[in-house]
Amino acid sequence: MKTKKYILFIPLIILMIASLYTMYTVKSINTKYDNYLMKQAIWYFVGFIVLIVISKIPIKKFRHLPFILYVMNVILLLLVLFVGKEINGAKAWFNLKYFAFQPSELMKLSLSLYLSQVISKHKKETIYDEMILITKVLLLILIPSILVFLEPDTGAIILYVIIGFTMLILAKLNKWWYIISVLFITILLGLFFYCYFNKQDLLIKLIGSSFFYRMDRLLNFKDGNGFQINNALIAIGSSSLYRFNKVGTIYIPEAPTDFVVSYLVNITGLVGLIVVLLCYLVVDIYFINMLFKEKNTQSKTFIGGFIGMFLYQQFQNILMNVGLFPIMGIPLPFLSYGGTNIVVYFLFIGVIYSNSIKYKRKKRLLHN
Repeated sequence: MKTKKYILFIPLIILMIASLYTMYTVKSINTKYDNYLMKQAIWYFVGFIVLIVISKIPIKKFRHLPFILYVMNVILLLLVLFVGKEINGAKAWFNLKYFAFQPSELMKLSLSLYLSQVISKHKKETIYDEMILITKVLLLILIPSILVFLEPDTGAIILYVIIGFTMLILAKLNKWWYIISVLFITILLGLFFYCYFNKQDLLIKLIGSSFFYRMDRLLNFKDGNGFQINNALIAIGSSSLYRFNKVGTIYIPEAPTDFVVSYLVNITGLVGLIVVLLCYLVVDIYFINMLFKEKNTQSKTFIGGFIGMFLYQQFQNILMNVGLFPIMGIPLPFLSYGGTNIVVYFLFIGVIYSNSIKYKRKKRLLHN
């Protein structure tokens, strides 16, 4: 098991090298990125330490920990609206002198831990039991989503919904709940788009002009994408199969974060992109394989929530870089700059190892 466990370190280390090289060269396009390399290296170091430490802690023994973390995270999301630092129009960070901390990123872990516990402990013997469970899950998602919406951070809300929806699928509820959910979402989206195209004044009164403006940007992202996406597409389109530049040839705004893929292709060529995509493929297959082998409900739903979120972030960010998805400020895991995001993902992996490994040890002891 240990050998298989540490196989995951290979693609993670390759992604780390790609990320650090990107941070090393990105300072050439803007002086504000001068210290990104050092900070990213520190976050990776902290992340690997956190992964190793958390994987050795029997988290399931701390029964009240998920609830405590969830409540604390909700409080942090509330506080950041009043004392948080505003960056790029969003008040979503605590400024802690040497680094910024984003509680909406940590909420992904807190929410996943608590939802997986709630789903695994809840009785699902009758339709009524399942209805209560679905209501609980929706409320637990709704509370942080409202607070994050006020920042605003649309991307985080989508990830919370994906985590919850994936976990409910794995909960194996009555099939009619899934049919009803699909019908409800279809009707809701139909009503929204009808109002969006035909009753805009009513929609603005109901949900506010700021949300309407954000939706307008998302739905019309192909109509005049602007400077960012145009330069990103030029960087990819003009790239050769292989190059090794220490300086980016094209200026790409938000190169270390949202458009890290475009910038990586610009400095390494298509080979760099292929290597990175292969690393993500290995990580994806690794955790999907773990999901199918896992028997414990709490661990299975937690892994499922992680996979749903992880896959969505990959597709959203990469397709956003080539103009197929709207720009939503969702970073690419393990490659984009961002300390909170990196450490949270290492925390996720540490918890997955902790839960699955401890469960397998217990199973072996019972078998013996």
